[in-house]
Amino acid sequence: MSPAPTLTLEQLRTEITSGEIDTVIVAFTDMQGRLQGKRLHGQFFLDQVLAHGTEGCNYLLAVDVEMNTVGGYEMSSWEKGYGDFEFVLDLDTLRRTPGQANSATIQCDLAWLDGSGPVRPSPRDFLKAQVARAADLGFVALAGTELEFIVFEESYEQAWDARYRGLTGANRYNVDYSILGGTRVEPLLRDIRNEMYRAGLTVESAKGECNLGQHEIAFLYDEVVRTCDNHVIYKNAAKEIAAAHGQSITFMAKYDQREGNSCHIHLSLRGQDGSAVFADGDRPGGQSVLFDRFLAGVLATLREFSFFYAPNINSYKRFQPGSFAPTAVAWGRDNRTCALRVVGHGSGLRMENRVPGGDVNPYLAVGAMLAGGLYGIEHELELEPELVGNAYAADVPHVPHTLAQARDLLAGSQIARAAFGDDVVDHYVNAADIELTAFNAAVTDWELVRGFERL
Repeated sequence: MSPAPTLTLEQLRTEITSGEIDTVIVAFTDMQGRLQGKRLHGQFFLDQVLAHGTEGCNYLLAVDVEMNTVGGYEMSSWEKGYGDFEFVLDLDTLRRTPGQANSATIQCDLAWLDGSGPVRPSPRDFLKAQVARAADLGFVALAGTELEFIVFEESYEQAWDARYRGLTGANRYNVDYSILGGTRVEPLLRDIRNEMYRAGLTVESAKGECNLGQHEIAFLYDEVVRTCDNHVIYKNAAKEIAAAHGQSITFMAKYDQREGNSCHIHLSLRGQDGSAVFADGDRPGGQSVLFDRFLAGVLATLREFSFFYAPNINSYKRFQPGSFAPTAVAWGRDNRTCALRVVGHGSGLRMENRVPGGDVNPYLAVGAMLAGGLYGIEHELELEPELVGNAYAADVPHVPHTLAQARDLLAGSQIARAAFGDDVVDHYVNAADIELTAFNAAVTDWELVRGFERL
């Protein structure tokens, strides 16, 4: 698993005193999966914030992607005055900020100032609640995320000015696994890999993908909260490093009619003593009864929890037949046409969820997978037979086709309400409502091309 973060509090004190570090970022992950927070002067952090903490406006968990204040949230509104919540420093996340030589980063949980406890809709708390459930049953959860992105030759400012149309992919053709294709983008990929290693991530590899300019950098699995912490640090830094190269990258699930950006999530449980509880060499496929029940739970809840795997309007455009993005709610052994793919053996046996795209919030997706799997264990669900062959052509339930379908499934899910709480479910249902309302009010390029002259 990944090494400990590359900066201790003692080192931070030393490097702030020497001037090597002069800035400390304190940040949490918002609903959209973005880092939000503050940059603090290093000495002020040591003198004040380390002991007394810092705060931020609670609207940060009640806005849309444009940072607009929107209605419908119980926790934050004009009527409640848009107060603050506390940034609870998690010093175990202290690391050098990738891509910024004189900076350190600390990730935070959120808590209410009145002492009533954590802000439950916070994505990190969403996941930690399921980690606690797993611990109560004697398990530790491990995960790895495989995050794809597309590299463009234009800067973010140029892409904005072009309204994101006509951008030039950093590769002109499919470079899946191509060493030559990777070399074309290696100056950027190398910087990202090395900066992630400097920030405490264990870098595995970089490889080309199918879309024009599409690539993936992989990191070693870890305990689930740590994996998600690393994921959001990596995603933010990759954008910043690309910008420093005069380029841009996107993690959106579907940029064009070619292959979308996926974020396959690998998940497994171990006993608290490190034992491989998913493995049983005497059973078919080497899968223990516990593994089968866990997998059955993730499968049974996949449609109801799909909002947490595909949280945006655009997410659902990725689910196309023959695209390597799944449409079938089914599982198979090493079968990339299924939503859930079983891979590995022995202590490496795990499930891969192929539903999430690059736009996913990892805390929500992993938390939902963990909740579904624990539901399967607690209710001793039977695992249906594996799907053999082409799942795209199989007569099985499908992943929801739209965000509206996913929203309704989540709103009506008693399993979700039992696992996450009504307050959390209602918070994210409202997030879906806000996005749907905004989209339904928008006039798209597609409508203009179809209707301006010809209708």
